[in-house]
Amino acid sequence: MRDYIICYYCTVLYFIGRPVDSEFWGTRTQHIVGVAGCLALTDHASQAAFQKVFKKELCFAKSPAAFVAHTFLFIFSGVTLYCGVDAAFNPNHKDEERVETFKGETYNSYVGSNTAWFEPYVPLAVARFAGPAAAASWAGSALLPATLAYTTVKGVGWNDWGNSGLNDLEKKINGLEK
Repeated sequence: MRDYIICYYCTVLYFIGRPVDSEFWGTRTQHIVGVAGCLALTDHASQAAFQKVFKKELCFAKSPAAFVAHTFLFIFSGVTLYCGVDAAFNPNHKDEERVETFKGETYNSYVGSNTAWFEPYVPLAVARFAGPAAAASWAGSALLPATLAYTTVKGVGWNDWGNSGLNDLEKKINGLEK
């Protein structure tokens, strides 16, 4: 699977004429696949734990406070898991700085995850302004809430607004070198 992702990433960039400075580590592909995978894992684990402990399905309509707590916990845990894997295995991190990298990224994850409390409320707002069909759609109930949560978690936690979220190659491509 990893080789397929790397091949896809490098092939797409090659065909659109973009330079590639890394096959996987430190790329947007690593970030997107890694964060999404870790969030899926922690989301499902959190929901399963809730169901096992409380003997009922986790549902925002029935347990809004528990659902909001679940939202924070699975996002914080998932992003922190990703940060741990990245700190441990990414060859771009110096061995002597891996623990400090993990601790710093965990703090960023905590700060950013605190901004995601609103995610379960997004479909309610969509229903209010665009109707219940829009709120029940994939875009209104999954894509928009996740995108907004990602934006606040990443933007607030890592202070990545503007071009400070670009890596060195992206800054070079866009004429923003250091």
